[in-house]
Amino acid sequence: MTKRRFGRIRKLPSGRFQARYPGPDGVDRPAPNTFPTKTDASRWLINKEAELLSKRWIDPALAATPLETYARKWIDERPGLRPKTLVLYNGLLRNHIAPTLGEEPLNTLTPPMLRTWRKSLLDGGLGPVTTAKAYRLLRSILTTAVEDRMIEFNPCYIKGAATEKSPERPTLTLAEVYRIASGIAPRYRALVLLAAMGSLRWGELAGLQRRDVSLSRGVVKVRRAAVELPTGELRIGPPKSDAGVRDIHLPELVIEDLRLHFEIYVKPGAESHVFTGPKGALLRRSNFQRAWSKAVTAAELPGTIHFHDLRHTGNNWAAEAGATLADLMQRMGHASTRAAVRYIHTRDSRQRFLAQAMSEHLDGLRDDDGTDQDEDDEGDALPVASGT
Repeated sequence: MTKRRFGRIRKLPSGRFQARYPGPDGVDRPAPNTFPTKTDASRWLINKEAELLSKRWIDPALAATPLETYARKWIDERPGLRPKTLVLYNGLLRNHIAPTLGEEPLNTLTPPMLRTWRKSLLDGGLGPVTTAKAYRLLRSILTTAVEDRMIEFNPCYIKGAATEKSPERPTLTLAEVYRIASGIAPRYRALVLLAAMGSLRWGELAGLQRRDVSLSRGVVKVRRAAVELPTGELRIGPPKSDAGVRDIHLPELVIEDLRLHFEIYVKPGAESHVFTGPKGALLRRSNFQRAWSKAVTAAELPGTIHFHDLRHTGNNWAAEAGATLADLMQRMGHASTRAAVRYIHTRDSRQRFLAQAMSEHLDGLRDDDGTDQDEDDEGDALPVASGT
């Protein structure tokens, strides 16, 4: 009998065949199952040898690691995560991934299993945005598992499942913004106006310091943001992303309100916070919400209006004023075009403005060329529509 070059095959008392092979770590490993014929066992060994030679081999012990165990290690090994992101990841894993998939070995996860898991989240009432976040986190974890050679491929490839499709938020009018600002506690009036006219996030406003605002130049420098953790702890750190570090030029309309706010509510000192609570403490969204709700009601607006809608409103105002995609990305503090593109709307009023501007531009070109639409001496005048 010819000795096999790679691996061993033996016939079991049951009549089936078992295959074994030496792993690259020197451990003798059996195939995960037995085979009905010796030919089947031999074919399996040939494929396993090819995996070893092409460095595609995966350690079965690592591949059997439970998903939750690997996911927690994945999160722990990302020390650069911002506190709010860390809280988000742990919450998504604990509440939406681990209950269903946590005990599953990595190598048993399949596309059909993940489709069923995702559908169960949606059917159970979880919002589509949170479901997309959970799916995107799982996909990132399993991408790293592929890189770590713990699984051969990432089973997360449901088209569109990682895309957040938030419902369109309302855009306020200038009059509505001023109604809210007039109805809120006076110390928060400038906060409301700056959120809209500067397109700032809540955390950026709460982290704003005296040294960050130049009233003479009308510029706000975004260099830090406040984050309120679920534990109630407030932390001041860098903005949400590198793109969040930016200078925002303000419209004149808000400068006088800011100047008055500084005179009354901002303490001396470069590091004094611009917006604080009644007792001078850092702003907390939970405390501010009561004042916000009262102001929205007083303004006779729906209770579904969120503070973040002021930023959304400001972005729309900037787009309607003629901001380019690059302008919006800079103003919003986004590195990706995805968020900014939604504000480049095609509106009838904007189209009429562009048409009028083009008409004036083309008239200027025609005059510069010496072209007269009423003359056709050289046959090169602009054509006149037939009226058909």
